[in-house]
Parts: sequence; structure tokens; C-alpha cells
Amino acid sequence: MHLQPWSHDCSAGFTLRGWHTPPSGKPLLHFLHGNGYCGRVYTPLLQLLAEDFDLWLCDVQGHGDSDHGGRFHGWNRSAELAIEAFEQGRGVFGNVPCFALGHSFGGVLTSLMLAQQPQLFQRAVLLDPVLFSPAMIGVMALSDVMGLSRRTTLASKALKRRSNWPDRAAAHTALHGRGMFRGWTEEAFTAYIQHALKDSEKGVELKCRPSREADIFSSFPRRLWPSLAKVSTPVKVFYGERSYPFVARSVARWCASNGHVSARVLPGGHCFMQEQPADSAQRVAEFLLQREQA
Repeated sequence: MHLQPWSHDCSAGFTLRGWHTPPSGKPLLHFLHGNGYCGRVYTPLLQLLAEDFDLWLCDVQGHGDSDHGGRFHGWNRSAELAIEAFEQGRGVFGNVPCFALGHSFGGVLTSLMLAQQPQLFQRAVLLDPVLFSPAMIGVMALSDVMGLSRRTTLASKALKRRSNWPDRAAAHTALHGRGMFRGWTEEAFTAYIQHALKDSEKGVELKCRPSREADIFSSFPRRLWPSLAKVSTPVKVFYGERSYPFVARSVARWCASNGHVSARVLPGGHCFMQEQPADSAQRVAEFLLQREQA
């Protein structure tokens, strides 16, 4: 899979960066990663999807090769900026069908993009999107008001995350098969070590600062459920049977209230696409290209 870098000086005053495959006339797939990751962490999945699609990988603010960009501009603004970068760069691909794919945080951003720009994508797949329930959002909003938002479990875990190692081999040894990486294929884990870390004075460090990961975990999309109600693009949600319990509940709620959305539970955890990239790629392509078996 050959990838070319792109960059976009966005309207929020920092530079977004990412990668795309050379334009070939295939349908174009816009991909957004999960919190703390970057597009190329998903290389095993994306390599398989590149057989059917040209790829546009966008690294969100503070992730991958994009600028840290000062304060986190929020979920809704991040979705707007991803659209802005895509609109600026997609002209080189010509008038091809566009599709969307996102994992976790990137899945939620993708849903916000669908609400903001209904005509942009023909179909979309969300992989284990962290769709907070209305009750969770209510609690988070209250925590925000009371200044407790960074005490959420995921945010406090992120803040404690180790961020540097002497070299990539040491990072590999320290992280392999542990925590969120449990069950990942060797290729997927290698892609994380290669692309989520950068060289530093101390050796290597995470491209996404733990503080930025915590910024995201301690915040939430504004008007999420009204936005989800507006989505009119055909959407398939795949989520892992061992993912966060709230994901299944929120996905069921969305499917029940929006006829454009359907869902399927798959074996694995929150990062099932890193555990089973071939199966995941096949399911994504089948839905997007409408090759599903009856």
C-alpha cells in the first residue's frame, strides 16, 4: 500500500495531516482513527480495503502527524475540520463515490460528519463508536460544570499512561499483549509501534500526548443524539461483543430510532478490527459496496 502525505492549514489555526493512496479511480474511503491512535495504526485493515478503495486517512488534532494545536477544539469542531481538510484535498480523486469509516472516537466524529454533511458520503461504517448515552452525557456535562471531568475512569487512565521508552523495542516489550493491545495481530501491534510513536530526545514517545487523550475522554460531543437523529446516510455499525457495555446499549437505541442505521455484533473487543483485520475489511467492503449476501 503506497501512501502519500497531505497537510491542511485548518481554520482553527493549526495543521492537520494525514495520508492518502494515489488516485486510481476507485471509490474514495475517508477514515478516522480512535482516540490515542492515528490512521496508519490500522495498516493491516487498510491494506485490505485498499484493494477496493482509494484511501484518505485523517489524523485528528493532537494525533499522528497533525499538530497538537493548543487546547482541544472539541468533538464537533474536529468533525468540521475533518470535512474541511477532505473538501480541500479530495479534488485530485475526481468525481468518484465517497464512503466513510471510523473507529471509536473516529466513529463518533464520522457520525457527526454525516449529520453535518448528508450528501458527502454515500454510505458509512462505524467500528465500535463510543456513543455516549444521554444519561452519560448528562453526568459528563455536570462533571464538566463542577470541574471533575478529568476524573472519569478513561481520562484518569490516560493521564497515567506511560508516554516514552528508550527505543521502539523497549516499547514493544512493555506493551505487547497488554491492556488494549490484548488479542491484536502481530501486524496490527507492529503498526502501532511504528506509527503511534515518534523519535524524541529520550528515545521514542507517543505522538498523541496522554493529556490530549484525556482531553477527549473527559469531553463529549455537543447535541450528539439530535445529530444522530439527523443522519440520513445508510450506516452499518459493527461492535465487539467484549466492548464497553454502553456501546451496545447506545447502538441499539440509535438503530431503534433511525431507520438508516443497522448494526451487527462481532467477536472481539473494542479493537476487534485489530484482532481480525481480514474479517473486518471484508464486512466493511461488503456493506459499502453493497456486496452483502442475501
